[in-house]
Amino acid sequence: MPTTPRPDPRPPTSHERHAGQPWNASYLDGPAPWDIGAPQPAVVRLAEVGGFSGPVLDVGCGTGDNALFIAARGLPVFGVDVAETALAIARQAADDRNVDVNFAMADALHLQRLYRRFQTILDCGLFHAFDEVERIEYVASLASVADDGATLYVLCFSDIGTGTGPHPVSREALTTPFADSPAWQITTIAPEHLRTRFHDSTPAWLATVVRK
Repeated sequence: MPTTPRPDPRPPTSHERHAGQPWNASYLDGPAPWDIGAPQPAVVRLAEVGGFSGPVLDVGCGTGDNALFIAARGLPVFGVDVAETALAIARQAADDRNVDVNFAMADALHLQRLYRRFQTILDCGLFHAFDEVERIEYVASLASVADDGATLYVLCFSDIGTGTGPHPVSREALTTPFADSPAWQITTIAPEHLRTRFHDSTPAWLATVVRK
């Protein structure tokens, strides 16, 4: 049975205002649309070529599929989300699989409150949920927990192609908040795909960004 969420002191994000409900509500009546019960194929490919080094932060981790996959490869992983129900599912999955992962509630726009630093940061499906103003705040928040030279991966819906997902992002919209920040340098932005419960291949971008 879903857990009862604690009152959330955060102001609602643009996505929550538009949806008329908090992120936690997405997990109360079964799997969320983005909850595929497995790591994203793009994350698997990154791991297979050594793209992650610890400690790793999975921001907006949801039910933890990506975090659990990375941790099972022997890396220390910390997953954060604002949806308490998703975190409860993630913790139970970690226990069931005997995988050591830390999951905690945290606001992605204020990651400095974690008082932690990470060598790799994964954003799988969160960036595109923020509006233009929130993305500026988010990019600064990510910088506050990134070690010098840390790698950030941003996997988000793209506006290129057919069958685009909700909140599709243009290449310019993805580039701008990082290009305008003194903390980050974009290495690559490449076409990718995201899996959802309804589509195996939704157009996406995969950005690789390095902390200066």
